Amino acid sequence: MGNTDCIHLLVLSPERTVLEAQVSLVELPGDKGRFTVLRNHAPLISSLDEGDISYVSQGTASKVHVSSGFVEINDNNVTACVEL
Repeated sequence: MGNTDCIHLLVLSPERTVLEAQVSLVELPGDKGRFTVLRNHAPLISSLDEGDISYVSQGTASKVHVSSGFVEINDNNVTACVEL
């Protein structure tokens, strides 16, 4: 998968950059329920509840546990500002 087929995922906490990766999909714990972001997702801002941010990068599934935060999705960029 080339970079043109990816989503840029950036997860930030007040202390540090938690994760920066090119991914094929991201699942987020939204305050109204979990939702999945694929390439070319509509722009969105959502608050996040406690749960896992799950993602697939180069065919490998991984996750980061967060206690709260918010996410902005725009132009194949997913930026999450979270508390761990």
